[in-house]
Amino acid sequence: MTAPGRAGIGTSPPRPDGILKVRGDFAYASDLWHEDMLWGMTLRSPHARARIRSVDVSRALARPGVYAVLTHEDIPGSKFYGLDIRDQPVLAIDEVRFHGEPIVIVAADHPETARRAIAEIVVDYEVLPAIGPAEALEPEKYGYVHAPADYKAHGCGNIVDRRHIHHGAGDSAEVRARADVIVRGEYRVGMQDQAFLGPESGLAVPAEDGGIDLYIATQWLHVDRDQMCPVLGLPPEKVRLTLAGVGGAFGGREDISMQVHACLLARHTGKPVKIVYNREESFFGHVHRHPATMVFEHGARRDGTLVFVKAEIVLDGGAYASTSPAVVGNAASLGIGPYVVPNAVVDACAVYTNNPPCGAMRGFGAVQMCFGYESQMDRLAAELGLDPVELRRLNAMEQGSVLPIGQIVDAPAPVAELLRRVKAMPLPRAANRHDVRELPGGLSNTTHGEGVVRGIGYAVGIKNVGFSEGFDDYSTARVRLEVINGAPVALVHTAMAEVGQGGITVQAQIVRTELGVDQVTIAPADTRVGSAGSTSASRQTYMTGGAVKTAAEAVRAAVLDRGRERHGWTPAVTAGLRLAGGKVVGAEGAVLADLVELLGDAPVDETVEFRHRPTEALDRVTGQGFGHVQYTFCAHRAVVDVDVELGLVKVIELAAAQDVGKAINPLAVVGQIHGGSTQGLGLAVMEEIVVRDGEVRNPSFTDYLIPTIVDTPPMPVDVLELADPNAPYGLRGAGEAPTLSSTPAIVAAIRAATGLALNRVPVRPEHLTGT
Repeated sequence: MTAPGRAGIGTSPPRPDGILKVRGDFAYASDLWHEDMLWGMTLRSPHARARIRSVDVSRALARPGVYAVLTHEDIPGSKFYGLDIRDQPVLAIDEVRFHGEPIVIVAADHPETARRAIAEIVVDYEVLPAIGPAEALEPEKYGYVHAPADYKAHGCGNIVDRRHIHHGAGDSAEVRARADVIVRGEYRVGMQDQAFLGPESGLAVPAEDGGIDLYIATQWLHVDRDQMCPVLGLPPEKVRLTLAGVGGAFGGREDISMQVHACLLARHTGKPVKIVYNREESFFGHVHRHPATMVFEHGARRDGTLVFVKAEIVLDGGAYASTSPAVVGNAASLGIGPYVVPNAVVDACAVYTNNPPCGAMRGFGAVQMCFGYESQMDRLAAELGLDPVELRRLNAMEQGSVLPIGQIVDAPAPVAELLRRVKAMPLPRAANRHDVRELPGGLSNTTHGEGVVRGIGYAVGIKNVGFSEGFDDYSTARVRLEVINGAPVALVHTAMAEVGQGGITVQAQIVRTELGVDQVTIAPADTRVGSAGSTSASRQTYMTGGAVKTAAEAVRAAVLDRGRERHGWTPAVTAGLRLAGGKVVGAEGAVLADLVELLGDAPVDETVEFRHRPTEALDRVTGQGFGHVQYTFCAHRAVVDVDVELGLVKVIELAAAQDVGKAINPLAVVGQIHGGSTQGLGLAVMEEIVVRDGEVRNPSFTDYLIPTIVDTPPMPVDVLELADPNAPYGLRGAGEAPTLSSTPAIVAAIRAATGLALNRVPVRPEHLTGT
């Protein structure tokens, strides 16, 4: 490795897209345009569950300006798609299973023409009772979301997937007898939306070779392609995807939405087709966070040492599988938290329902569990009369601890230290009761301090990094070093989706570090290069960063081989060489060669696939195995003021401490912690998709509330850098962990202020006032 130099790893260079986004000049997917393009639009079901008796599209087809009206009968290939289980119809066939399911797609010369055509389509429904999570567990009584014959390997009845973890002696009578105190709690988590600001959008362009070029805002280009090829009846080489500008993702773009619809319309009409969802349609067009019902039992000795934990978890997977099997795996394997527990039993399942499909969202099954087990730790501390932070520190895992899945933690796990640091941070001052902006209710002037009580709460969480349980997780990177206008220039090409996380900045930092050049160009992400995997699971800096690092190392080795051939350097001399400032520099700092001279007219070009160390599927009976490649930890302290008379909450401060292994870009790391903490705040006190009998009641940012700058408090952050010896540069994925512990910390602070149990999130005013 060369010296970091200017804008290498460990520095915080400006993001190339930052100024454009702040000024409103960044080109998002919704800004795409093509000459003679058509506009696509979707007819969606107004019912959560219904049989389709008939679909009449004749009036829509007759409308001037309409070029295509397609149903499932017009699909040239497979009629189903899906990430893990291909159970979701591209367009509904004979039944709709959730409110907003696509039935018909239209292409027209103007969006208003398309809208009017949609309004003229007549669908005859036989409405059926919607099946919710409770009913799904009794299929003999309430029915099946899918016909039993349709269930694939993971499905059984209305169960998408089920996981069991058995650790030690479980919760046997003998184990329970060792506990001096047993606390039991039931907890619920509502349906949270990713609420990205850039709606689903893309442009499909038919190609002369009979293929299709799709410009799309997504998280995983290659898996989008692989799901669409069977539907379109085309080989992979004829379905080419290029990443367009993405306005946030957080898991909601991991499944395909309008991609395949745009491509079907473009192939049918022979014209480019653009689809852009409005905000309401976006709520129906992507998956959400799984609602959860969790029952925990924690047994402990009088001194606070945990004896056993038992957890029963039911996740609402909605109408189709999406990533529910993997989410269940995460929920089960991480469901005890970052604690040493000698005995544990976890049963987790996801059920099919007639609610909106649920899948990937930042935290991926670990968010719900963290709210449950951290609420339990507070309850246990109260029962034992112990400080809640000290109880957590007493039971905190560390390097060498054994997880409930039997895996040994083989990298630093500074759980106790994170808790110590966050507790030691200075507390914020008391609110100024003469300034209503500092009080719950703010400028609505609901109080001048009467009935306002302050509370403080703590929480810590554990999250896996990367794809787990034997998944072949890899990323591809191409790095090219050449001379342009008399200077060495590096080109990086990957399929990594830049969704706002700053990955393109990190790639350039890595190449500057490894190759010692200032000029680095990042090529547009597309499917011409091998897969980079999904921009999810906090994995891209680890995986695509690792791929870029490995490719750059291969380029550097090739350059030094040229120097050995031309200058006769011995292997001993070569071993001590590094690249810096466009030069080859010796161990003593002497310049031995110029990169321009070594490269000449012959660029060096290397493409590599990078894989993390292998994991294995957890045993289906015991849940034991080396399931996850890496773990990451974050602790929070929340300070809140609560108007206990009106049920209004103001989060005064949300402090965090997190171990990131190595901060490749320190400013971006802090930004990730701030962003994750803010999403956790939203889940704690405001964010929920309200579903009644399968119907979404609040598909808008008027009624689905997300934190604004007014709601977001100061967030002091303490970043630890304890290197993981198994990861590139020792880094840890940083994006998801703060989303876990922020929610239970805030709720713990509200409990401290009110004395209420508060077993459900989000916490609403009526939960605090009892009205």
